Amino acid sequence: MNKIVTLLTCVSLALGFSGCRSAESTDSIVLGELTIADIHKAYKEEKYTSRQLVEAYLDRIEQHNDEINALTIINPDALLITDRLDDEFRETGVLRPLHGVPLIVKDNINTSGLPTTAGSLALSNFIPDEDAFIIQKLVDAGAIIIAKSNMAEWAFSPMHTESSTAGTTCNPYNTDYVPAGSSGGTAAAIASNLGTVGLGTDTGNSIRGPSSHCSLVGFRTTMGLISRTGIVPLYLRNDVVGPMCRTVEDATRVLQVIAGYDPEDPLTEYSAGKIPADYMEYLVKDGLQGSRIGVLRGLSEDNPDPEIKLLFEKAISDLDSLGADIIDPVVIPRFSDLRQNQWCPEFRKDLESYLATYVKNDTVKTLEDIIRIGTKSQYVADRIPMFAEHSGRWDEPEIECMDAYTDVKCIAFREAIERVMDSLQLDAIVYPSWNNRPARIDHFEEEYKGDNSQVIAPHTGQPAFTVPMGFTEGNLPAGLQFLGRMYDEPTLIKLAYSYEQGTKNRLPPDFNP
Repeated sequence: MNKIVTLLTCVSLALGFSGCRSAESTDSIVLGELTIADIHKAYKEEKYTSRQLVEAYLDRIEQHNDEINALTIINPDALLITDRLDDEFRETGVLRPLHGVPLIVKDNINTSGLPTTAGSLALSNFIPDEDAFIIQKLVDAGAIIIAKSNMAEWAFSPMHTESSTAGTTCNPYNTDYVPAGSSGGTAAAIASNLGTVGLGTDTGNSIRGPSSHCSLVGFRTTMGLISRTGIVPLYLRNDVVGPMCRTVEDATRVLQVIAGYDPEDPLTEYSAGKIPADYMEYLVKDGLQGSRIGVLRGLSEDNPDPEIKLLFEKAISDLDSLGADIIDPVVIPRFSDLRQNQWCPEFRKDLESYLATYVKNDTVKTLEDIIRIGTKSQYVADRIPMFAEHSGRWDEPEIECMDAYTDVKCIAFREAIERVMDSLQLDAIVYPSWNNRPARIDHFEEEYKGDNSQVIAPHTGQPAFTVPMGFTEGNLPAGLQFLGRMYDEPTLIKLAYSYEQGTKNRLPPDFNP
């Protein structure tokens, strides 16, 4: 149990934080599974201040981060920010939407005054002058960036989270196993209660995979709903940024803040008129009542681990008992053909654009510069030459690589799915986020199997949310994924929240108090 010290104490963490602790005395703050609502209730009841809460999180980070290696740097201004927020609340009596909420940010998202490295040696000294568009929105809403999180270098790996800047992150539920990638640092940190809410990015799997492996809620939203400016890209045509949280409600609160038009990200123009006034209205406990849920056996039956299969069948039973009409199976015509040749690696073009726009360093301008500077990761070293030599749709180069709204293959895939959803009047389609258990860190490449997140949403642009589905042997989490129509986040929130509230599958790691 963390205690706020009663004497002025200076703390210096190996992660890079140095600052002075408050002289205020409080009762112990039990962080546990604190939610945004819990924190705001405590602020209003004067149980503790945001400074005292952040101090408690810093204590917890100091106690537990070494076990999982989730974080790369602590924000040295975190306590100064809390003081301003506490003063504001005392003066106004008003809490902003995320007032005093500790936020963990993946290390490929620009944060003013804090390194943004994408886990690489080439960007190890890069400190942006400005926040990314969504970071500014979160800060304006009162969120406190408490730390940046480790990631798979350049976001290359969906399998594991290893960087040149911070090394390897472990799964907090069993440290011999991966938290998946590439947002594994955020996942491990939020699962371990080192912060209240987190941000990840998802090119193919990287929000939902780590969230599934760490018993979290992960939102990959509709392509175009949330800005990607100020974020180190992998394949911009697929990249999405979104919340990784312990509850559907907290993820929804973050989504409420970050959704919306950004003039610097043209895809967000598609969101005009499609964002509800209040996503929170869709947190309906009996939201599954009368819904129609399709089961995509084309994914769930693709050589699943027996334990995952049992958990998935239990999830279908739970959905049924919570009031959903289950349509099983759902068959997408030509599904095997439509999913082929969807990837269009444009890493060189997208990365060099980011370097020119934000880094502005004559010695780090091209992919060749990145290769010259090198990497500590053998995984990255083996793969980065491929991006120097190839781009575009490798197997069908004659088909131009566009985005989810204009690419002919993306459109065909999405329309096939939507036609089936419409014909069956489905609210969502479900499948396991992974058909297999997390891989062991020392064997991640041969044990990387069953990653369903890569198949549909990154290409079609549809929203897909993962929610905790339970645990397999070895205390290893699994996730259930809900796939919806474009801009139908409200329905997915309603369904995911109802399933979460009806099952309570999330459990914290063993070292949680």
